[in-house]
Amino acid sequence: MQTPLDSEIQSRIQDFASELEELIRTSTLQAISEALRGATARPAAQSGRNAAPRAGRAAGAPGKGQKRDPGELATLTERLCAFIAKNPGKRIEEIAKSLGTSTTELVLPTKKLMAAKRVSKKGQRRATTYYPR
Repeated sequence: MQTPLDSEIQSRIQDFASELEELIRTSTLQAISEALRGATARPAAQSGRNAAPRAGRAAGAPGKGQKRDPGELATLTERLCAFIAKNPGKRIEEIAKSLGTSTTELVLPTKKLMAAKRVSKKGQRRATTYYPR
């Protein structure tokens, strides 16, 4: 036999479940919509008040696997070439710090400059230094 209190509890559980179902549906539709528009949604484990910001990516940098704008890439390549011409013998960490970017973002521009024989390098790994040709 169900008491009035049991009925009230059951009713509130069903109301809660319905609200929760609607929130999940809305959240899922929003995530799908953002994904289709190309926006990157933060994983559920990262959302919330205590989520730490991700490190290692420069502001405005494309996400992993996304291509950079060719104009921005060309601009960065020319800035890198000009910096190396004025400051020969610098390591990539020093160059990145001076240009206000990450070393990861300089990988492709460096390869382009090397392929075009506009820049040469000496050393290996982190001891690599860059010089104008």
